[in-house]
Amino acid sequence: MVGKVVEEFPAGGPRGSWPAEECAARRRERGVSATVVMDLEGDVFLVVETPETPEPAEHGGG
Repeated sequence: MVGKVVEEFPAGGPRGSWPAEECAARRRERGVSATVVMDLEGDVFLVVETPETPEPAEHGGG
Protein backbone atom coordinates (compact mmCIF):
# COMPACT_ATOMS: atom_id res chain seq x y z
CA MET A 1 0.00 0.00 0.00
CA VAL A 2 1.27 3.43 -0.90
CA GLY A 3 0.16 6.33 1.23
CA LYS A 4 0.99 8.86 3.89
CA VAL A 5 0.29 8.25 7.59
CA VAL A 6 -1.59 11.29 8.87
CA GLU A 7 -2.80 10.13 12.31
CA GLU A 8 -2.06 7.42 14.87
CA PHE A 9 -4.42 6.09 17.53
CA PRO A 10 -3.64 3.59 20.31
CA ALA A 11 -5.24 0.20 19.81
CA GLY A 12 -6.38 0.03 23.43
CA GLY A 13 -9.15 2.61 23.19
CA PRO A 14 -12.40 2.35 25.15
CA ARG A 15 -14.82 -0.37 24.11
CA GLY A 16 -17.07 0.83 21.31
CA SER A 17 -14.75 3.72 20.46
CA TRP A 18 -13.37 3.85 16.92
CA PRO A 19 -11.41 7.12 16.72
CA ALA A 20 -9.24 6.04 13.76
CA GLU A 21 -12.30 5.04 11.72
CA GLU A 22 -14.04 8.30 12.65
CA CYS A 23 -10.97 10.31 11.61
CA ALA A 24 -10.76 8.49 8.27
CA ALA A 25 -14.50 9.03 7.70
CA ARG A 26 -14.13 12.80 8.28
CA ARG A 27 -11.30 12.90 5.73
CA ARG A 28 -13.38 10.96 3.19
CA GLU A 29 -16.26 13.42 3.72
CA ARG A 30 -13.82 16.16 2.65
CA GLY A 31 -12.97 14.23 -0.51
CA VAL A 32 -9.67 12.77 0.70
CA SER A 33 -9.09 9.06 0.11
CA ALA A 34 -8.25 7.64 3.55
CA THR A 35 -8.18 4.20 5.12
CA VAL A 36 -7.27 2.65 8.47
CA VAL A 37 -4.57 0.03 8.91
CA MET A 38 -3.18 -1.59 12.03
CA ASP A 39 0.49 -1.50 12.93
CA LEU A 40 0.75 -4.75 14.88
CA GLU A 41 4.27 -4.09 16.13
CA GLY A 42 3.39 -0.60 17.34
CA ASP A 43 -0.09 -1.64 18.59
CA VAL A 44 -1.64 1.40 16.93
CA PHE A 45 -4.19 2.12 14.24
CA LEU A 46 -2.91 4.35 11.45
CA VAL A 47 -5.02 6.65 9.30
CA VAL A 48 -3.43 6.61 5.87
CA GLU A 49 -4.20 9.01 3.03
CA THR A 50 -3.97 7.13 -0.23
CA PRO A 51 -3.61 8.64 -3.69
CA GLU A 52 -6.67 8.47 -5.88
CA THR A 53 -6.44 5.77 -8.51
CA PRO A 54 -7.36 7.17 -11.91
CA GLU A 55 -10.27 5.54 -13.65
CA PRO A 56 -9.14 3.17 -16.39
CA ALA A 57 -9.56 4.67 -19.84
CA GLU A 58 -12.22 3.05 -21.95
CA HIS A 59 -10.99 1.91 -25.30
CA GLY A 60 -13.34 2.13 -28.21
CA GLY A 61 -13.83 -1.05 -30.16
CA GLY A 62 -12.66 -1.01 -33.66
